[in-house]
Amino acid sequence: MPEGGRVTIAAMSVLLSSQNRLDSWVAFLRAHSAITRQMNADLLSAHGLTLNDYEVLLHLHRADGMMMRRIDLAKSVVLTASGITRLLDGLERAGFVEKASCPEDARVSYAKLTEAGHEKLRAAAPTHLEGVEDLFTRRFSEAELVTLAELLVRLPLSGEELSGKDCPNARNL
Repeated sequence: MPEGGRVTIAAMSVLLSSQNRLDSWVAFLRAHSAITRQMNADLLSAHGLTLNDYEVLLHLHRADGMMMRRIDLAKSVVLTASGITRLLDGLERAGFVEKASCPEDARVSYAKLTEAGHEKLRAAAPTHLEGVEDLFTRRFSEAELVTLAELLVRLPLSGEELSGKDCPNARNL
């Protein structure tokens, strides 16, 4: 505590700023956790898919030829190589995804959406979209959604961005 037991205006400003920062961070984490947990539960109970399963099917559906290199798919859904392997193994067993190879380079492995995977995605889409609407978008005005998107785009989108390559002083943080 400063001399005389009084907190200066500057010290109070720092304390409030730190509290606001912490409150924002905790609110972000809690909201993300609650929303993803509920969406995961809804997709599991209605369609037998996890939220990650759904996201992989969606990325494959949007990709050229409805297939992606497994490593690129892992990056797009922010999973490790072993994480995407486990996830794709389950989707392959279910018949929603199949392995495909590259004719030019046999070392390259692709994940390809099957017709059954496309149908599963189509069936699960309304549940997913209802969850997005109920748990997220309807809670904000259009203007707030625009502002939120502008703010969130500043955040790193993958673990690769946090590797220190883009931040020369990362070791000092």
